[in-house]
Amino acid sequence: MLEVANLSLAYGLHRALDGVTLNVNSGEIVTILGANGAGKTSLLKAIAGVVRTLPGKQVSLGGRDISSLPAHEIVESGLALVPEGRGIFGDLTVKENLLLGANPKRARNGEAARREQVLGLFPRLRERATQIARTMSGGEQQMLAIGRALMSNPDILLLDEPSLGLSPAMVQELFATLLRVREAGVGLLLVEQNAHESLRIADRGYVLENGIIVGHGSADQLKSDPAVQRAYLGGPLPAAAPSS
Repeated sequence: MLEVANLSLAYGLHRALDGVTLNVNSGEIVTILGANGAGKTSLLKAIAGVVRTLPGKQVSLGGRDISSLPAHEIVESGLALVPEGRGIFGDLTVKENLLLGANPKRARNGEAARREQVLGLFPRLRERATQIARTMSGGEQQMLAIGRALMSNPDILLLDEPSLGLSPAMVQELFATLLRVREAGVGLLLVEQNAHESLRIADRGYVLENGIIVGHGSADQLKSDPAVQRAYLGGPLPAAAPSS
């Protein structure tokens, strides 16, 4: 389990996050809802140790305090970040990107089996194994970014806007794969512009406004909340089609 308490972050005089508290269990998807500028990306970077936070935060993973660890040791502890923009090594092949993902010590044993698991989740990566990463489509690059993060053998995966710039068909494929990642026991903390889709696959969610958590609940509770519908869903979610 990932547990975060009293996480605050400032850029100069601007307070980007203020006392954020949340948790993510193994094998569940938790989504963060919020407008542009609410602090969602800053939150993921702060948890991952990529940006310096204000004193007083408490972050634990699997009961271990990781609050003061540098980013590379946080990865070794079992947490991986897929940043907005993917961050793949564009001039390397798909296979080489995946191999780099297995660099942490925790990932070296069982690397071959984990690579097969990732290629099972993303069959296109197997087909593109020798292809230079930057020559692939945006959707394939996103698959590679997630696959590379999974190669580090994480307990918790942080994803920042994974569907950004993808076609509707690719978005559906991506979110279906995230459900399979959850089924494998990995917890996911998801920041996603497509609030409809994120709430369809999420177990729970938090609402972040101006750096402060102002609401949380199950995905069903958030989908039925009039304030959430107005702010993030453009009105009530469409009813599910009746089963045949």
